[in-house]
Amino acid sequence: MTSEVISSTISGFIVYRSTVQYIMYGINYNGHTSCVYQFVRIDDVRRLTKQPKLTAIIQSRRLTLFGHIMRIDDNADAKRILLASPPADWRKQLGHPRITWLSTVQQDLKQHHLALPEATDLAQNCSLWRMMSTYGVTQS
Repeated sequence: MTSEVISSTISGFIVYRSTVQYIMYGINYNGHTSCVYQFVRIDDVRRLTKQPKLTAIIQSRRLTLFGHIMRIDDNADAKRILLASPPADWRKQLGHPRITWLSTVQQDLKQHHLALPEATDLAQNCSLWRMMSTYGVTQS
């Protein structure tokens, strides 16, 4: 009597902090269903699928948006609001993030050894900025 699996399907994934568990059901020659649980590290899945880290994707999108904003007219509301500095007596409300979007962009630019004025000039060249923000972030 053999109990080899004649067909199998992956039915679901359960994601943990650093591993992914996938559940594979199989039907053996006896007609019984067997269930196999397999654990795989998320780093292994990302390496096999050649996917960049999620933080790299978010950083790339943030820098792409920064490039769009820097290329729009100086009188546009979006640009004036994002580049405005808060008043000296201004305090953030409870529950609001302490760091601003522009501060986060500046931290992203530090990884590329760029300051905000240099990045503003570089963002005027759309194709060069796209290459730096997309390929420079996700390929590292």
